[in-house]
Amino acid sequence: MYKLGVSREFVAQHFLAEEEATEESRWHSHHYRVEVELAGDLLNESGYLMDLVELEALLEEQLAYFRDRTLNELPEFADMNPSLEQFARIFWDRLRNGIQSPKLKYLQVKMWETGSAWAAYLREL
Repeated sequence: MYKLGVSREFVAQHFLAEEEATEESRWHSHHYRVEVELAGDLLNESGYLMDLVELEALLEEQLAYFRDRTLNELPEFADMNPSLEQFARIFWDRLRNGIQSPKLKYLQVKMWETGSAWAAYLREL
């Protein structure tokens, strides 16, 4: 199976709904790193799993949407705690809408909140 991946960094804000007041329950910023990974068994006629320029453009489109925003205020997070896990899934959903390659089998979004903490969302296409 072939894999293709890209990653970027951006800043966004959020606060988590917690019973006790903690650092995470206050409005704060994270320097996120998002890694996008595609997988499939077949390459297209150009020898690509997906055109890398196209994938990077799709990623940049999503980053522009989330960059410097407060996640809690976005409609995707309505009635939801904007946890790292939820963010990875929402980012996956939005990115998936732009991918048009029928040869792909899997898409994974891995979202880093710190240098050592991450969550991922992986699903078949």
